[in-house]
Amino acid sequence: MLNMSNVSPSGPPMATSPLTRAVLEIDEYTSGLGWDQPARLFALVDTAKLRAQEPGLAAQLGLDDTDSTATLTPVEQDEIPEDAALDEFLATIAWPDAVAGCALTVERLMLPPSAETSVPEGLSDAQLAKWVAKHPDRQEVRMTVAVLRNGVRESALRLREKDSATEVLTGSALVPGLAEALAATFEA
Repeated sequence: MLNMSNVSPSGPPMATSPLTRAVLEIDEYTSGLGWDQPARLFALVDTAKLRAQEPGLAAQLGLDDTDSTATLTPVEQDEIPEDAALDEFLATIAWPDAVAGCALTVERLMLPPSAETSVPEGLSDAQLAKWVAKHPDRQEVRMTVAVLRNGVRESALRLREKDSATEVLTGSALVPGLAEALAATFEA
């Protein structure tokens, strides 16, 4: 479900939940790095627990006791190997109990729903990717998807052609397949 009600006309979307705030924080961070970036994986940790259990790390991340707005802190993980398929890589992850959730930012080419009827049948994944890359209606999109251990999900989408914090779309079901893959990293 696309949530346009939380888009502010004068600034970035207003975050209504801790998970939405974390997703938008990650989106803003990756936006500052520019486009054509590799996928990035983040652990989401409880900020209060991080301050109490790892004060040195909290200080390094700039989390002081006066900032009570962030209840989830994104912590970027090591780079995802470029030669690994994303779904295969995610299947190898197991999070420690201290991690409340995780998030992934990835860039992809997307087509509007109207283009789905023109997709040639029988294409391999590689052939389909090439076909999409050449399609005149393709759009580059950065997706940030996050899940918590309890199953709560959130995502943010940013189109390259509308690369502005005021144009970021948020919703819990924007990228269901990726959310499922991230949720599976918490299953024993």
